[in-house]
Amino acid sequence: MKAITISQPWAHLIVRGEKRVENRTWPTEHRGPLAIHAGKSLAELDAYDGPLTDRESMAFGAVVGVVDLVACLRVNNLEWFARETAGFHWLRTHVFATGPWCWILDNVRPLAKPVPYRGQQRLWELPDSVVMRPGGGG
Repeated sequence: MKAITISQPWAHLIVRGEKRVENRTWPTEHRGPLAIHAGKSLAELDAYDGPLTDRESMAFGAVVGVVDLVACLRVNNLEWFARETAGFHWLRTHVFATGPWCWILDNVRPLAKPVPYRGQQRLWELPDSVVMRPGGGG
């Protein structure tokens, strides 16, 4: 399964279903399941000024969920996609859709328990067995 390492609090917000767009400077051709790995760094978490009531429940250095990557669009194409694709009207006002490339996420499946794992840069391969472990996903 493809995976991506994302800093906290962004990984946490993704698996809670609050952040349904991941912004990158590069596009991807991948579509389908994408494991969300929470990175170890505290830098972005410490800089985040949005509301977080469950900061202490965040995992670091672990796979925390799986989403479906349904589209990868330049930020200026979001309005068209929201208009033309049923169920994606929320993109017009999504606070996290800033681009330049917006990875549109759907069907969020948080793991019951984070699975410690070493992350990598860009997209990387995660053995399917990692998210199928007892207490993980399934």
